[in-house]
Amino acid sequence: MDFGFSPEDDAFRSEARDWLASHVSGVADRRSWERTLGAAGWIGLGWGASGYGNRTAGLTRQVVWAEEYARSGAPARSGHIGENLLGPTLIAHGTDEQKARFLPPIAAGAELWCQGYSEPGAGSDLAGIRTAAVPEPAGRTYRVTGQKIWTSLAHEADWCFVLARTEPGSVRHHGLSFLLVPMDQPGRIEVRPIRQMTGTSDFNEVFFDGARAEEVVGGAGDGWRVAMSLLGFERGVSTLAQQIGFAEELGAVVRAAVESGAARDPVVRERLVRQWAELRTMRWHALRTLGGSGDAGAPSVAKLLWAGWHQRLGELAVLVRGAAAGVGPADWSASAPYELDAAQHLFLFSRADTIYGGSDQIQRTIIAERVLGLPREPKGAV
Repeated sequence: MDFGFSPEDDAFRSEARDWLASHVSGVADRRSWERTLGAAGWIGLGWGASGYGNRTAGLTRQVVWAEEYARSGAPARSGHIGENLLGPTLIAHGTDEQKARFLPPIAAGAELWCQGYSEPGAGSDLAGIRTAAVPEPAGRTYRVTGQKIWTSLAHEADWCFVLARTEPGSVRHHGLSFLLVPMDQPGRIEVRPIRQMTGTSDFNEVFFDGARAEEVVGGAGDGWRVAMSLLGFERGVSTLAQQIGFAEELGAVVRAAVESGAARDPVVRERLVRQWAELRTMRWHALRTLGGSGDAGAPSVAKLLWAGWHQRLGELAVLVRGAAAGVGPADWSASAPYELDAAQHLFLFSRADTIYGGSDQIQRTIIAERVLGLPREPKGAV
């Protein structure tokens, strides 16, 4: 696509940059920050003329906002799952009542969401759903029983959209429904944080034991279509914002290489230059596919590009530090067994990049089957 910024976009960039500069320093916590963003109209920019978002921004201005947000040093968003995944999905598949109930609180930063897709034993195989939802005899309420894993922000979320099997005996992508489940159900929903190598807990296990769900998006049994539609929203404008953060991390690695003397090594220099060139390639690929190229493999190609790139950057971050990369920034204590500096955190966290969001193996299978037309991989019944 012919992608460029107009003078009006530049004016919007100045407005966004000024607003962020005047508000980021006053952030108290991530939940109150979501409300601040909502009150200023910065949530739901890409919802178009739905009537439920705040400001209406075209594609270029969505990119502008995402880039300026990444540059500002503002905290990681707690509301991005509701805004960027559930919001567009409800606009495409929800009823008028569902839109009126759920979109305004997302736009206001008042309700946070998490995504109940992945399950133990299924890996990246989304069709291997075992979580079951049984309708009650009276009314439209379902009772959900099962387990989800790697659920980002479940410990903060008010709601979870859950892909569950609602037709007994169904297999693979048949008989699934897309349910909206309130998280505040003591005794019926348990959230267990998963501690990572970094010492943090961004992901969670979620256990459902007869949890109540009264909302079905897209109709019973149509969950696979809705789920696939949602995954289409998962790649897009946010990819360009992600690359702004990548560029800042690369800059820090380059500076560390110069300071440590590692940059004098021609092999290290070659790797640094390659990282820079590949990052530029990713940006142009993202711009080319942003408006919808019709390429079924574009999202998988993008995931393969950035996941491997970021992982290699993490390896470079500790390589250029040398032996110092093995020493933490603070002494050990019983309350804080270890602390990590930015380079160490980058190295450890990026090990997961080629797994979450669809592993590299899954992305290559998608390209093989849907783009190259190779024989489909055999899959057992569930």
